Amino acid sequence: MSYVLNYISEGEHQRQDFKMRVDDSKKLARTFAAFANSDGGRLLIGVKDNGQVCGVNAEEEVHMLEAAARFYCKPPVDFTIQAWKVEHRTVLEVNVPCSSDKPHIACNEENEWKAYIRLGDKNLTAPAVLLELWRGEEDNRPQRYFHTEKEKRIFTVLENSAGLSLSQLVRMTKIQRPVMIKLLARFIRWDLMKMEFNQDNPIYNLK
Repeated sequence: MSYVLNYISEGEHQRQDFKMRVDDSKKLARTFAAFANSDGGRLLIGVKDNGQVCGVNAEEEVHMLEAAARFYCKPPVDFTIQAWKVEHRTVLEVNVPCSSDKPHIACNEENEWKAYIRLGDKNLTAPAVLLELWRGEEDNRPQRYFHTEKEKRIFTVLENSAGLSLSQLVRMTKIQRPVMIKLLARFIRWDLMKMEFNQDNPIYNLK
């Protein structure tokens, strides 16, 4: 189908990934979890990394997809499948929606269960602050933001920087890492702070 070729011409990006075939359901589970935890995304199976269509056996791939989403993701990830004929070969279009049930964790090759996010064309381990945000708490924004000396220290340090990592903030403020994670998540939730990525590494800055 012409529109599938249009998808392929986009290359891999935030919401699209190519797979020649599914050799390992655990590897695929990481992509499923990353899409579900981020903006959703589309997998084109039967397409090489360079965009060349190689095709797949649809029946074999479906079993691997089901295993990735149901057995190697917690909670299970929803997805839909559509088979297309492209250049006389079968390409599977697998769509994973953005989930409202975050975080989804996936079992990696070392049998470790971790949460992943999608950043550009990469699947990255979810930062601890983002995990804290997903766990959630009531959005009770206080009338005064700076109730403690620790909170004041964080904002003072960030006011004089162009963004700092979690480790840098811990070192510069002398605040324990678990406490810092909770405070950063709270400030992001209150829209006082933002998390951005610098070469795949999360950094924090004031809004």
